[in-house]
Amino acid sequence: MFLFSMLLFFVLTCFCAWLLLFPAGREVVVQSLGLLGIRMGRRLRGGYQQGVQQAAGLGREAGGRVHRVLSFLKRRYLLLLAAMVLLTVPPLLALMLSGRSMLSGYDSDTHAINDQIAGLLQGEQLTAPAPPPPLVFTTAEVTLVRPMLDSANRNWQLLDPAFAQRLLLVFRIMKERHGYDMAILEGYRSPERQNTLAAAGPSVTNAKAFQSYHQFGLAADCAFLRDGKLVISEKDPWAMRGYQLYGVAAEAAGLTWGGRWTMMDFGHSELRVAGTVKK
Repeated sequence: MFLFSMLLFFVLTCFCAWLLLFPAGREVVVQSLGLLGIRMGRRLRGGYQQGVQQAAGLGREAGGRVHRVLSFLKRRYLLLLAAMVLLTVPPLLALMLSGRSMLSGYDSDTHAINDQIAGLLQGEQLTAPAPPPPLVFTTAEVTLVRPMLDSANRNWQLLDPAFAQRLLLVFRIMKERHGYDMAILEGYRSPERQNTLAAAGPSVTNAKAFQSYHQFGLAADCAFLRDGKLVISEKDPWAMRGYQLYGVAAEAAGLTWGGRWTMMDFGHSELRVAGTVKK
C-alpha cells in the first residue's frame, strides 16, 4: 500500500509538473475537457450522429496538437526530467532520513532509558553521589581547560528537583550501562558569576545574568572521572566517547544537550522551561 501511494504521488506530481511547465499541455487538457462536454451535450439533445462527426473532427485536431506536444516534450525531455527529479527526490530523501537518530546503534539503549524515566516519574527518587575532593577541580590540566572552576557551585540541593532527578538518572545510566563515573563541574550559578564569565568572552559563554538556565538551577556542566582524576577535554578519545553517550542519555531523559550547539558545550545539559530565561 505504501509503495502504491508513493507511485501514485509520483504520477500525480509528474502530471502537475507537465501542466505547470508546458502551456501546450494545459491547452490540450482544457480543449479535451471542452470536447467531452460538447459531445455529451449533443448526445443529450439527440444530435448523436452529428455530434460524433464533429467530435471526431475535433478529436483529430486534438490528436494533432497532442502530436505537437509530444514533439515538444521530445525536444525538452531534459527539462522535464530535471523538474521531476526536483519534485520527487527531496520528499523521498526526507522520508528515508526521518527515522535516523544522532548516533547509530543506540535505539535499544534509548528504549531502556525511556523505561527508566517512566519509573522515575512514578515516584522513584535518586540520591546525589558523594562529591569528589575539591582538589580534583583545581589541577593544572583542569584549570587549563576550565578556568575559574574552583569557585563554581556544585551543590545538588540548589538545583531544581525535576532537573536534578533527570540528571541523576543520566549519571546512573552512564555508570551502569557504559562504565563512566560523572561529576558536576558547575550547577547553580549566581547572576554575578554569570556576568563575570560573560565578560571573559564568547569562548566561555555568550549568556549574561538571567540569560542562562544556570541561574534557575535548571542547568549543569558535567565531566568524567577516570582513576580519580577529572577528564574534561573532548580531545581525549575516551572522554569524547563519553560525551556522545552522555548526549544520547540526556536527550532521552528530556534534557537539552549542549553538544548540539554551535559552541558544542559537550558537558552541558539543561531542562528548558518556557518563559524562564530572558531572550
